[in-house]
Amino acid sequence: MSALEGKIAIITGAKGGLGSFITEAFLAAGAKVVGVSRSIQASDFSHPEFVAMPAELSSGEAARNLADDVAAQFGRIDVLVHAVGGFAGGKSVADTDDTTLDKMLDLNYRSAFFVARAVLPHMRQQGGGRFLAVASRQAVDPGAMVGAYSASKAALVALVRTIALENADRCISANTVLPGTMDTPANRAAADPKADPLQWVQPTQVAALLLHLASDAGAQVTGAAIPIYGRQV
Repeated sequence: MSALEGKIAIITGAKGGLGSFITEAFLAAGAKVVGVSRSIQASDFSHPEFVAMPAELSSGEAARNLADDVAAQFGRIDVLVHAVGGFAGGKSVADTDDTTLDKMLDLNYRSAFFVARAVLPHMRQQGGGRFLAVASRQAVDPGAMVGAYSASKAALVALVRTIALENADRCISANTVLPGTMDTPANRAAADPKADPLQWVQPTQVAALLLHLASDAGAQVTGAAIPIYGRQV
């Protein structure tokens, strides 16, 4: 039996640089995957167990509508993988403008808060679930000139740890993964010419870790922020 056979999984950011790897891994493991992004379409993944639900998670109402639609259509929500996120930086905290700060908080923290608040009541009602989020190494190992990004990812880690504490009574686990720089087309395009992508984290490895955490084999892992740094240790 496949690791996620019969499970209903929502993957936000499902067609992104990392999200596409997560979606493929979860489909291969037997899950029915509800893929979420602003422009996602059923044709993005040619698999009979893939369902596209275009949505933004920029408000609590949008997240509630998404969670309620999935629960109504499929009867439950077993797994939520929140892979939405973004990066902006390059300036000191003293020079960071309000627009950059708001963008980082919206992408990396508020969207996760909204979707957690929407999904958790369904998981609590059914007596179990997995809440997983992709944070960043810089959530726990911040660097200069990326203060807004690092702070937003640190807030995400704290949020998911809190979710684990608040929902242990209902067999709901909640974890974050902390990738170092990942080998994605976007990162290659933006990288310094001297950078060595062979040192970066492979998205397939991040997807495999999330798959383990979503499966019964990872049921007792909760409240963790798990590093996955590749050769960048």
